[in-house]
Amino acid sequence: MPKFVIDSAIPYISGVLEPFGEVVYLAGKDFMPDDVCDADALIIRTRTRCDASLLEGSRVRLIATATIGFDHIDLEWCKAHNIKVVTAAGCNAAGVLQWVSAVLAMLAENCGVQPEKSTLGIVGVGNVGSLVERYAREWGFRILRCDPPRKEREGGDFQPLEYVLQHSDIVSLHTPLDATTYHLINHQTLSLMRPSAVLINASRGEVVQTEALISTSHPLFIDVWENEPDISEELLQKAVVATPHIAGYSAQGKANATAMVVAAIAEEFSLPLVGWYPQNVSRVERRHIGWQEMCDTIKIRCDLARETNYLRQNRNDFERLRNEYRYREEYF
Repeated sequence: MPKFVIDSAIPYISGVLEPFGEVVYLAGKDFMPDDVCDADALIIRTRTRCDASLLEGSRVRLIATATIGFDHIDLEWCKAHNIKVVTAAGCNAAGVLQWVSAVLAMLAENCGVQPEKSTLGIVGVGNVGSLVERYAREWGFRILRCDPPRKEREGGDFQPLEYVLQHSDIVSLHTPLDATTYHLINHQTLSLMRPSAVLINASRGEVVQTEALISTSHPLFIDVWENEPDISEELLQKAVVATPHIAGYSAQGKANATAMVVAAIAEEFSLPLVGWYPQNVSRVERRHIGWQEMCDTIKIRCDLARETNYLRQNRNDFERLRNEYRYREEYF
């Protein structure tokens, strides 16, 4: 009978694997070598660092992370030790899209932003960035795209980072975190942006240098932070929007992530869970929504001013706010 060690903050998974093995739930930051040494699979989030210090000598053969990011996993070490790694890539793209849409609606209300007169630069055009691009184009934004790996693979109209920063009114970051993107946005690159341009970061905190953000005059809309949960108080107070890493926290995004890790477990251990999806979550089909309709409705579901004030009042409870966040319902 296999043993599964699961991050206790992963929603919808309680009771799913119990009929098929031994199940242990732990807080993501509390995974220790003794907890995983006899485990066959780990189901984690970003708070569990999976490397030699945790996994050496264990019998773990599968790590399934209910996140799109994988910078918390030492992929090379896992590969060398025959540990399969599965992510939930794309699971929360629509949730992040709707958080970014709430930022755009706020800019329209407070700063008079009009899509047909604005250029949106998207840095990182994967699952999330592509969805942001699709809707922003429909709304009338001029789009500039930066994605060096895709440029190398596909060619196309991808631009260098410097060009996107110089020619965009709004820059939205959706890149993964790796050696090439660490502190991608820093003092030097920020200096390339138009004086009135705004910066949105819903990718990874370490993609941007905190000190550079603190010293910049550009309006900042931030969901992800360096050194989470010990975030910068100065940056928290400076940002126009500041949320506790919940841009992708929609009910459907979380359900998708859990369904994807359950599918990986089912495949690896030959369990009768193919096609499993949480019964209490409604699937939402992507649909067109007009710019004005989006602006008129998004605040009901994603009130960024309220979320920002709440985080500022509860800065030391960053992790609790994240874990207890009431998931938004996707609607487009």
